[in-house]
Amino acid sequence: MSMVFDEYGRPFIILKEQQAKARVKGLEAQKSNILAAKAISSVLRTSLGPKGMDKMLVDQDGDVAITNDEATILERMEVEHQVAKLLVELSQSQDNEIGDGTTGVVVLAGALLSQAEKLLDRGIHPVRIAEGYESACEVAVSTLAKIGDVIEFTKENTEPLVTTAETTLNSKIINVNRSKMAKIAVDAVLSVADLDRKDVNFDMIKMEGKPGGRLEDTELVSGIVLDKEMSHTQMLKEITDVKCCLLTCPFEPPKPKTKHKLDIDSKDAYEKLYKHEQEYFTKMIKQVRDSGANLVICQWGFDDEANHLLLQNKLPAIRWVGGVELELIAIATGARIIPRFSELSEEQLGTAGRVKEITFGTTDEKMVIIEDCKNSNAVTCVVRGGNKMIVEEVLSRLEEHMRKEVLAFKLCNSLKLSKMWCKVRSGPKASMSERKGCDDCLNTNPYLVMTSDDDIKNHYNPIVLSMKPK
Repeated sequence: MSMVFDEYGRPFIILKEQQAKARVKGLEAQKSNILAAKAISSVLRTSLGPKGMDKMLVDQDGDVAITNDEATILERMEVEHQVAKLLVELSQSQDNEIGDGTTGVVVLAGALLSQAEKLLDRGIHPVRIAEGYESACEVAVSTLAKIGDVIEFTKENTEPLVTTAETTLNSKIINVNRSKMAKIAVDAVLSVADLDRKDVNFDMIKMEGKPGGRLEDTELVSGIVLDKEMSHTQMLKEITDVKCCLLTCPFEPPKPKTKHKLDIDSKDAYEKLYKHEQEYFTKMIKQVRDSGANLVICQWGFDDEANHLLLQNKLPAIRWVGGVELELIAIATGARIIPRFSELSEEQLGTAGRVKEITFGTTDEKMVIIEDCKNSNAVTCVVRGGNKMIVEEVLSRLEEHMRKEVLAFKLCNSLKLSKMWCKVRSGPKASMSERKGCDDCLNTNPYLVMTSDDDIKNHYNPIVLSMKPK
């Protein structure tokens, strides 16, 4: 422990456990940071591109996940080095802001730092290297603007978007069913998209997974799907012309706010308490009936007595609905969330064309579908799979590619961009520096732009040896 004294002779500690720590500075510190960044980049590099490989991740509890999603890989990695943590945060920020490019941004950072290391060995100051990268960024952005390709599509002609989605799904765990998954992703985005404003409300797309069945059973439902069932098995399984009330207050008698103790010392006292509860529940159900509601959706649960009375009054109910789902139902049906039961009235109700309870597969697991919501185009993607791991992976991939569809509104098709770049920069008219740059790019990751298209391969003749795995 290192200790110094101030002007008054009082000791204070500068650094605890100084003997166990080493101070690194200068070129050695810079190379240490670059090495950590290159290590993270090399892990993700093999997951990039249409030939990217999946990785098996095993946590301390033995849970297994198979994915090539860089955000998932970085999230589960136990990183200690501070610079490596910065790259993890960089990827997470890219995922939160854009929803795509999380691998590319880390691989690009690793490649830039690898080249910077060579410049440092030549004695070039880090500030000058950073300034050079800033200038190179401006050139790259202007070049992309020139060679970019515009995708034209409409709600009637979605083939360009589906093709883009299939390309991005090609390297994922769901590539066998990529055509159907791409169509689902495109239809979901266009259902909630405003093409004039080029805006998409992702909050209106609900993702729901259900283990069991096959990936082919995945479907897009026009409406909201709740992983719930009617509160009583004998309640109606299908309701039309629905008027629903959304409650965030418990469907039960109010409880005292202070501590209390109730002594029931006789049968008559118990019957009196039971009768009081029944009268309160009956009053609540009558208020629901008078408002015109024929479906109750509650954030909390009902006790057995209330549930039985709801059944007797032929009033279907759904309980234990999450807050996020409740807000989505409110937006879709036009209902207002009711925090206090006394505020229930006809003006607070929402409307829907149909609500039905369905059973998936051979299991007894049930779900509730709210369809034909007039105030919204909300959709739900119901994902099926052989086990929980596959379902979670497909849910994550679909959500990622829905965000990529939004990028397609403004950005060019990545495959066409790769074709055009190699045509422009590797042809006979390309300068030596341009050929070398393209060659270095392919050497960094030879699988990045590999394709079975013979026409494209012909354009790579000047650098064809670079594309072959070494």
